[in-house]
Amino acid sequence: PLAVPLFLFDSNIRRIITDTGSLLFAFGIGAFSTIIGTLVAFPLIQMRSLGIDQGWRVACALAARHIGGAINFVAVADTLNVHSSAVSAAIAADNVVVAIYFSLLFYLAKTGEEDDTPASAITKDEAIAVIDPESVEDTSSNGNSDITLYSIGTSLCLSSCLVTVGGILTKRLLPGTSSLPLISLLTVASATIFPTFFSGLVSSGAALGVLVMQMFFAVSGAAGSMKQVFQQAPSLFLFSALQIGVHFVCLLLLGKVVFRLD
Repeated sequence: PLAVPLFLFDSNIRRIITDTGSLLFAFGIGAFSTIIGTLVAFPLIQMRSLGIDQGWRVACALAARHIGGAINFVAVADTLNVHSSAVSAAIAADNVVVAIYFSLLFYLAKTGEEDDTPASAITKDEAIAVIDPESVEDTSSNGNSDITLYSIGTSLCLSSCLVTVGGILTKRLLPGTSSLPLISLLTVASATIFPTFFSGLVSSGAALGVLVMQMFFAVSGAAGSMKQVFQQAPSLFLFSALQIGVHFVCLLLLGKVVFRLD
């Protein structure tokens, strides 16, 4: 749970709505296509090798990962109590499928840009920097990092407070359920109300979030069994491949044909 607020320090809703424009609409189409892919793939490949009542949980976690990244996978897996062995197998199989899918996307993007304006004609102001949200490398122009001892301590303390408050509110308002939804809601609301304060903690929050995430995957992998991973991986691989395949087709139909997004 500690990683969730750390990754959401930059979730200022007002700025997201104002700055993203049509990109937010495109993201919505992508998320919808992922949901359709999951609904189509799961009845066909129910992943019974994962255990009783685990297939649909892993399907939901993988859908969340394909929409919002690894932090979504962790949140949904924790909320739905996915077994550690299933987590290890799902990550291993899905990483292979996602790597192949991204390679296809990069190839299609490169092919579509062959006749576009040369890179030399793009000015500095027109250039758009694409930054991996899970990267902790410094991208500032002056080479100085925003991560300091103060920002690390503040981020860790603030995240712990948000997790604690979210846990207390969940026990009072929604007993028996996961605290992650309320923790996320509190963090997003706080980042929207106090954007200046939280903007100074984005870099340190992301760095700590990556560390906590890696610890989660390491513990899940250590608790899992390699034998179970190899037994479960084939059905997971097929499910993930079909899920992403349907997502891609639905994305093309909605994005290019129906809404004509460029």
